[in-house]
Amino acid sequence: QVQLVESGGGLVQPGGSLRLSCAASGSIASIPAMGWYRQAPGKARELVARSTSGGTINYYADFVKGRFTISRDNAKNTGYLQMSSLKPEDTAVYYCNADVMRCYGCTLMNYWGQGTQVTVSS
Repeated sequence: QVQLVESGGGLVQPGGSLRLSCAASGSIASIPAMGWYRQAPGKARELVARSTSGGTINYYADFVKGRFTISRDNAKNTGYLQMSSLKPEDTAVYYCNADVMRCYGCTLMNYWGQGTQVTVSS
């Protein structure tokens, strides 16, 4: 089995920064894609940023471009989301998502983390 564990959430003032981490563990051969989603109360889950092709191609939602940066440490099977210039509307539960190949030649499987709360408030 594969587990994704997020950390780094918390309470931050508007304009502040946070770095989220997503550590993948278990039987893993490669992680072709890893991304971050968020879900605010009463709203649908939305894509924030996604890293594909082993971390060489990054996509950002328009509402975070220039403020958030996605990165990965493939040796540690860990992904990061550096969030800067945070706004109250960034308040949400942030979820890590990854496409994982458990062995070479195995079917690609998709996994979710349990989520970490980010609250932006003064």
